Amino acid sequence: MGHHEHGAAVRDEVRELGRQLRRAIPAVYRGYAGLHEAAMGEGALDRCTKELIALAIAVTKECDGCIAAHARGAAASGAGEEQVAEAIGVAILLNGGPGTVYGPRAFAAFREFAGGAGPDGRDRPAPGPVQHPHP
Repeated sequence: MGHHEHGAAVRDEVRELGRQLRRAIPAVYRGYAGLHEAAMGEGALDRCTKELIALAIAVTKECDGCIAAHARGAAASGAGEEQVAEAIGVAILLNGGPGTVYGPRAFAAFREFAGGAGPDGRDRPAPGPVQHPHP
């Protein structure tokens, strides 16, 4: 696996682990699913904006699983590369050095899921339906 495939690998690993835990505590996951739907659904902010916010927070929290989920969500909701880069720039502003580590991971994951060129310069396929590792 090349480094440019990190987003999908993290998503796939977290998804199976999440399924195992969800079977053990289904009520918690149902509650989280409701919260996720309420927070990420259309409202005064569109889904794309919410995915950009979530991606920037994922960088701040240094959470590879969240980065993978929200990079894919940003790509699927129509975010552009410049929008993603600027959202990551805000995360770097507020995080300093750690943002310069997790920000590039988020940008690479977005490009992977958006079908953009990877670090090797080759184009990537466009994303299918978004499947968050959370519920």
